[in-house]
Amino acid sequence: MSSITAVSARTTYRIDRSHSEAGFQVRHLLTRVRGHFAEFDGTVEFDAQNPAASRVDVRINAASIDTGEPARDNHLRSADFFDVENHEALTFTSTAIRPIGSDRYEVAGDLTIRGVSRPVTLEAVYLGHATDPWGNERIAFEAETTVNRKDYGLNWNAVLETGGFLVGDEVKISLSVQAVRQAE
Repeated sequence: MSSITAVSARTTYRIDRSHSEAGFQVRHLLTRVRGHFAEFDGTVEFDAQNPAASRVDVRINAASIDTGEPARDNHLRSADFFDVENHEALTFTSTAIRPIGSDRYEVAGDLTIRGVSRPVTLEAVYLGHATDPWGNERIAFEAETTVNRKDYGLNWNAVLETGGFLVGDEVKISLSVQAVRQAE
């Protein structure tokens, strides 16, 4: 009798930046400032039959930060925050994916910012798959997590006259990803 070896149904998809977004929001004084990174890439190796066997790798160009305010963006690129001259990328590499409901997952992995890697867990929702008008197979996900910016060496702040600080510590990260199947 011959043994049967399980074959992975994992398929590689490349993130389509023109249909995806890597955004964030952080408290600034009284409200929240929202921004995004314009340049990023990555892959999703997705196994629909066994999502736990899936894998995610994302690389974000730190200098591509955009909050809609050029002076603030330049400050965020400086050594006070992302220090893009010495740390050009933010990266995320998954270490485990666990189903938590219908089309919902916890995606654990290592987030690296300013050369500091820390484990984080994103809550992700699989939005489905479709074939575009040009015959390309696509999948889509949305994911969120919240991190403390100081855990990554993003410590700059200013004390307010009335007490408290100008910039909050918690940063909400949100991803909306559409990815295209790669030829095997």
